[in-house]
Amino acid sequence: MILKDGSMRAVVLATSINFALKSTEEQESVIYQFQNFLNSLDFTVQIYIQSRKLDIRPYVALLEDRLRAQTSDLMKIQISEYMMFIKGLTEGSNIMTKSFFLVIPYAGSLPGKGISNMLKKKDAESIQKNKNDEFEEIKNQIEQRISVVEQGLARCGVKIARLGSEELVELFYRIFNPGDAEKPIKM
Repeated sequence: MILKDGSMRAVVLATSINFALKSTEEQESVIYQFQNFLNSLDFTVQIYIQSRKLDIRPYVALLEDRLRAQTSDLMKIQISEYMMFIKGLTEGSNIMTKSFFLVIPYAGSLPGKGISNMLKKKDAESIQKNKNDEFEEIKNQIEQRISVVEQGLARCGVKIARLGSEELVELFYRIFNPGDAEKPIKM
């Protein structure tokens, strides 16, 4: 993302690890590796955790489709009982999903934004070439930062995936419209 002030941000989705299921030695190792990762950074990183109530409606809709397509009476009974079990389990407890994001900044300015840069240029072609070169340099810097984060978290057992434009739009939409997840699904 390029912000209004010319700085850039990359957003990555991080996997989770089940820390509680690890042995004491493994837990200490993960903590130590995460501490080393944080201490190795020479730039800030924002960690954003999103908690949402689990929406099982798409899964239940899939099961209903399978139920209608089923020809065996025994399978129909089993699918119906399974659907009732899933609905009862999720309605009776507050099951949440968690997503972990890291925001990686780069505080360069937009290519050619400064007045001194504009005064130094003589024609439109050289201005555009300079803007492209500056943008590529900034892009390379943020790519290096993403690699540092990826390598550091990999040592902790965490994988990351960079969010593209569509994923960023969906993330921001969900952040600013939290009630939309509760609306019924259109079929």
